[in-house]
Amino acid sequence: MKVELDKILATAPQNELEHTKKDLEGFKKLFHRFLQEKGPSVDWGKIQRPPEDSIQPYEKIKARGLPVNITSVLNKLVVVKLNGGLGTSMGCKGPKSLIGVRNENTFLDLTVQQIEHLNKTYNTDVPLVLMNSFNTDEDTKKILQKYSHSRVKIYTFNQSRYPRINKESLLPIAKDVSYSGENTEAWYPPGHGDIYSSFYNSGLLDTLIGEGKEYIFVSNIDNLGATVDLYILNHLMNPPNGKCCEFVMEVTNKTRADVKGGTLTQYDNKLRLVEIAQVPKAHVDEFKSVSKFKIFNTNNLWISLPAIKRLQEENAIDMEIIVNPKTLDGGLNVIQLETAVGAAVKSFENSLGINVPRSRFLPVKTTSDLLLVMSNLYSLHAGSLTMSEKREFPTVPLVKLGSSFTKVQDYLTRFESIPDMLELDHLTVSGDVTFGKNVALKGTVIIIANHGDRIDIPPGAVLENKIVSGNLRILDH
Repeated sequence: MKVELDKILATAPQNELEHTKKDLEGFKKLFHRFLQEKGPSVDWGKIQRPPEDSIQPYEKIKARGLPVNITSVLNKLVVVKLNGGLGTSMGCKGPKSLIGVRNENTFLDLTVQQIEHLNKTYNTDVPLVLMNSFNTDEDTKKILQKYSHSRVKIYTFNQSRYPRINKESLLPIAKDVSYSGENTEAWYPPGHGDIYSSFYNSGLLDTLIGEGKEYIFVSNIDNLGATVDLYILNHLMNPPNGKCCEFVMEVTNKTRADVKGGTLTQYDNKLRLVEIAQVPKAHVDEFKSVSKFKIFNTNNLWISLPAIKRLQEENAIDMEIIVNPKTLDGGLNVIQLETAVGAAVKSFENSLGINVPRSRFLPVKTTSDLLLVMSNLYSLHAGSLTMSEKREFPTVPLVKLGSSFTKVQDYLTRFESIPDMLELDHLTVSGDVTFGKNVALKGTVIIIANHGDRIDIPPGAVLENKIVSGNLRILDH
């Protein structure tokens, strides 16, 4: 491996040499650990439920109220969004953060609007930091010019670029450092756990500490519920017991849809995040059980900047390796080694879980999620989505759109307008289905177009507890 990596490094142009060297050094460490660790990385017998006080209910944090000097507290905060992902799972090219989610606004637009609103309301200077990957950096930077007049300072840094390795030979498939042409598939960004070293290596961590910043609030850019929460921030800045908390993970109650999410456990007397990939096969069903592990990680994290610096310099951030197998377009089986940002929870002092309302976890991973956030279930104010007061239940409907809706472009052509979903519980759509304008969906609605058939839901239709199947075409007269 060392010989192969040296060969790759030798192809780096002078201006990229230092950067590439750091990336390959980081990869080498990860690969070395991968060779030493075999099998699932947790000993199931050691897993215990976390102690009561290690996961606090949000209501208790909120009950403390807000300090008078909220501006000075906010001035110590930095918002970091994980922006390394592409929109490929939704059929889009380019960064996922540039997909339009609401009234033409993209994930990035909404994020900037939220922070701008915060800065104007409290007369503060909360900056936005984007962790890009080599896949998203160029397109994101082009778009950032449009925010040059907004009241938000925006910084970016890139996460590392690691070589994918051949599953059989365990050697890199890249022959040189380029990542265009046939080499595009040879590299990958190694998961969001890479934030600690990349942030540190970029120099931005030191810059922000120098400006008096103390905490970062990290979240996925596609989680529209991850807005700055002043109560949690106050809890960090003014800890009730005077003991500084270096790491807060927002968790929320599992539903049947979240059984795969990572959960917080007690392990070797420390809080530890356990992901499904680390669980021995015999215990996967137990891990998914909603009764034993009631909460999951939203990936909304609050982390102390000085603590990141300290741990990074001591080389003391310990994250489990996630082995992600992939099959490339040509059929080659590769593996990529990744880490998750929340897995570092056990390396920080006095870590805490806060059980937050479900509304703080609103990820858009699929067009089914997109339908929810585009609908009248939510209203938009200053970049933040809130559940409509007209909805009688606190939960969102379960929506399953079939493969004809997977790509954003196809999805958009199938809805003349987004249906009224305020009274919807469950929607399943399969096959070639289109929706006319001003359709209302209520209760449980199942629409299945058989293979070769098409169903057009006419404009103004109200479907309540209905199953529609077969072939339905409404012709214009």
